[in-house]
Amino acid sequence: MNGLSITNVHKRFGEIDALIGVSFEVAPGEIVAPLGPSGCGKSTLLAIIAGLDSSDQGDVQWDGVSLAGIPAHRRDFGLMFQDLVLFPHKNVSENISFGLQMQHVQKEDADKRIAEVLELVGLPGFEERDVNTLSGGEAQRVALARSLAPRPRLLMLDEPLGSLDRSLRERLVFDLRDILRQSEQTALYVTHDQEEAFTLADRVVLMNTGRIEQIDTPQDLYRRPASVFVARFLGLNNLLDGTLQTHDGNMEVITQVGRFLIPPHEIDLPRLKDDKYLDSDEDDQRPVTLLLRPDAVSLKADGSFQLYGTVQETTFRGSTCRAVILVNGLPLRFDFPAAVSVPGAGEAVTLGFEAHQALQLFFVDSASSSAQDR
Repeated sequence: MNGLSITNVHKRFGEIDALIGVSFEVAPGEIVAPLGPSGCGKSTLLAIIAGLDSSDQGDVQWDGVSLAGIPAHRRDFGLMFQDLVLFPHKNVSENISFGLQMQHVQKEDADKRIAEVLELVGLPGFEERDVNTLSGGEAQRVALARSLAPRPRLLMLDEPLGSLDRSLRERLVFDLRDILRQSEQTALYVTHDQEEAFTLADRVVLMNTGRIEQIDTPQDLYRRPASVFVARFLGLNNLLDGTLQTHDGNMEVITQVGRFLIPPHEIDLPRLKDDKYLDSDEDDQRPVTLLLRPDAVSLKADGSFQLYGTVQETTFRGSTCRAVILVNGLPLRFDFPAAVSVPGAGEAVTLGFEAHQALQLFFVDSASSSAQDR
């Protein structure tokens, strides 16, 4: 494959497994976001790809050629970290020219390239500006221009917006996405922020304790999480302990909030440990976790399924209203469009939904596995 290929990478620090069998690929021009909580192995993975550290097992390749033994400065990869480390005694042009000087680019060509990347990042004419006078957003753009100037075959960004305030970060993430796509830059964008990853990435690599839980487009990751961990990480917290019973082709899930008789093939079933699908025609009973999606339920009794509850509280969230609804003693959270009139606390409500839109099953014994059907 052309581009970056990570194959079965393992890394251990003392008694801690930082990476366990990590494998994925990044195609030319693709933006891939390793995503996950602190300590999941994202930065360790980035260091191994960059050549700043080595793996205990596995391989990193570019265009099918192993990078083992090739030092960081010869990989033609760019790095951009949360700490910008702009040179305070140099102006904008001199900061950006650093990588070009390392490539021994002639001054005339370097000046032309500096002007190009400043135009690309929305800072035309900033060549002579003192970096100490830049705003946080401007400094971030200069750091990006410096990373892009040498035309790296892979640009790696490690939490590059993490030091900025929320409002500035939200504005810059869209600009950063447009800049990377306009320049057709192959990129790895490491973050713990789901919104950043979803905004920027063509695909997301969701990690947990050194392992990959799921690799998918942002849309498919959210619509079809591969495990209970993925669902929780994405904020899909209506997870109900239950029992799945199959008999004579019928499926019923029994939970604290009610019994759900689901027609065969109405929802995707997870795979068993032997990678086969559960056969709904065979009599069976097993523990499951049932996900009830917070955004696929209406305040009407017009779906195939209904739940009855009492509103505990509501929170206005801009485009949506989040309601905590007590159903048979269990608080569940749902998101309704802001235009929907949500009853106040203490009022009874009826929730309606369709199985194929709102429900997803996870087997309890495979809840931490990424082998679920997507």
